Amino acid sequence: MKVAARIKSTVNRIQPGKVFKYSDLGVSRNEYGAAAKTLSRLVKEKTVKRLSTGVFYRPKATAFGELGPSESEQLRPYLFNGRKRIAYITGAALFNQLSLTTQVPKDIDLAGTAKKPVSKIGNIKVRFVKSYADVNSKNYNLLGILDVLKNFKDIPDLNEESAINRIKAIIAELTDREKKDLLKYALAYPPRARAFLGALLESMKIEQKEALVTLKESLNPLSSYSVGAVQDILPNSKNWYIE
Repeated sequence: MKVAARIKSTVNRIQPGKVFKYSDLGVSRNEYGAAAKTLSRLVKEKTVKRLSTGVFYRPKATAFGELGPSESEQLRPYLFNGRKRIAYITGAALFNQLSLTTQVPKDIDLAGTAKKPVSKIGNIKVRFVKSYADVNSKNYNLLGILDVLKNFKDIPDLNEESAINRIKAIIAELTDREKKDLLKYALAYPPRARAFLGALLESMKIEQKEALVTLKESLNPLSSYSVGAVQDILPNSKNWYIE
């Protein structure tokens, strides 16, 4: 079967509203030129629509008109490479997802090891920021927790006590292995995030004493760290040099 016919057959099997890239079409790199021409023809025929450079979808016809992909589906090509997770949502969108703020951001930040320029995905403006560790399906939620701690005092419309209780509840649901990994990844984060995590885990009486000692030894006892108005909520915050 010729490349064009094979691509058309593959595209026709893709569920309407699902986003796809060249890598999802089973074409080799030396077939990308033929694939680009085929997809351009399909776009002109309105069988396929272009979401952004190299990203396409099949529109879904409904009684109320044509529907495009959902926001989460639009972001999928940037969060995964095939089935492998390579990035995660961070920043204001993450804070909103975790119910730490009621503000809904216009733009979305994605964290991953590959720093990319600002991109427009449909109506969504996406900024790419560097993650503090290689991202995978097992650690992205842990990195998200650490991002929250790092940026805690900058979260808009924040109720510190409710937010801390929410973060504690999220951490309490982690497995022992995940809690250990959380402490490991924290060592790559700025000291204010390490100090905040240490104070939180100590207040929760988490049984990771050796890891907590390592975390505290990573801090400079002559420094102080500003994480927001948490002193009354975490009475042990001074033990972690939080001002």
